[in-house]
Amino acid sequence: MKLVVQVKLLPTPEQASALEATLLACNRAATHASQVAFAKDLKDRNGLQKEVYAELKARFGLSAQPVVRAVKKVVDAYAALRASLRAGNLGPSTCKRYRAAVGTSIDFRPEAAQPFDDRCLSWQYDARTVSIWTVAGRMRGIRFACSPDQLKTLTAHRKGESDLVCRGGKWFLIATCDLPDPEVYEPVDWIGVDRGIVNLATTSDGTNYQGRRLYRYRRWQARKRAELQRKTSRSARRRLARRKRKEQRHATHVNHRISKEIVSVAQRTGRGIAVEALGGIRERVRLRRDQRGTLSSWPFHQLGQHLAYKARRAGVPFLEVDAAYTSQRCPRCGHTERANRSARDHFRCRRCGLAGPADVVAGVNVRDRARSAWVLVTAPAPSP
Repeated sequence: MKLVVQVKLLPTPEQASALEATLLACNRAATHASQVAFAKDLKDRNGLQKEVYAELKARFGLSAQPVVRAVKKVVDAYAALRASLRAGNLGPSTCKRYRAAVGTSIDFRPEAAQPFDDRCLSWQYDARTVSIWTVAGRMRGIRFACSPDQLKTLTAHRKGESDLVCRGGKWFLIATCDLPDPEVYEPVDWIGVDRGIVNLATTSDGTNYQGRRLYRYRRWQARKRAELQRKTSRSARRRLARRKRKEQRHATHVNHRISKEIVSVAQRTGRGIAVEALGGIRERVRLRRDQRGTLSSWPFHQLGQHLAYKARRAGVPFLEVDAAYTSQRCPRCGHTERANRSARDHFRCRRCGLAGPADVVAGVNVRDRARSAWVLVTAPAPSP
């Protein structure tokens, strides 16, 4: 499985200036290559490289390998754009890349990430330093900081390119690691996980990860942003910039913690993990105005992704099941009716009288569907 490891670079002021100039030159070169590719309809890497290779070296002061990486970045950007358009994932009013696809070429931000391969970047794990190519020459001895687990993963499994990123004046390297897939065991049962807004995750065991405290935190952050946006001072703009990613980092931390606990319980008890397939939920439901921000501001998909990759890394079986009527179906008699859920937190079956917390009942239904789905997944293929 592919895993990314992010380490923080600790450059000196001179090294930071060289890295900043390198990002600027590489992204200017990529933007120029993108304009050429759009004007001449060049979609393949070899054709675009033949067209712009000499010009990028002479005009932007890049050496051979950074030019190759910049061309590949352009080709990959257009390939991703075409794939998103075919899948219908882009909207005409919300996505800049959609507008780029209609009439203009793709432009790259001056601080956009730049990939480096082993010819441009080398790691010295024992000294915790890297050597990287810049427009000012090869910079050696740039220190980096990471946890012992990250260093162990880098040393044993790093493979392929690493991306240089500047975020909020801080420098990072994002390295790709290729870890071997552990063997997935045969589960003795399943843990059903129901995701929601009031309760971020509720398992079929009755474990509840409430979102009330997090909801208050998000409302406080929104009020602080509104207060700062009403001001026009430079200090207010600086504080807004510092707050830009704070809530996102907090949400990611909470999702990591929840998914880690669920996977740990599943691994310890020999069970698998089942979640609802919630793809396209925003297109299927019509929300009130006051609900739109609440539903759109929490990364539910990220929680599912964390559960999936952590389960895969631990060898825990993972399934996505149909989410239809999981909160309205009685797990005892199978009776499905909207009136079974008279309130958000309470479930009571109109036929057999089964009652309990609504989110726990939904988790039990997810678990039951996973039991049936796993039988179909592991069933032998019928003989011809």
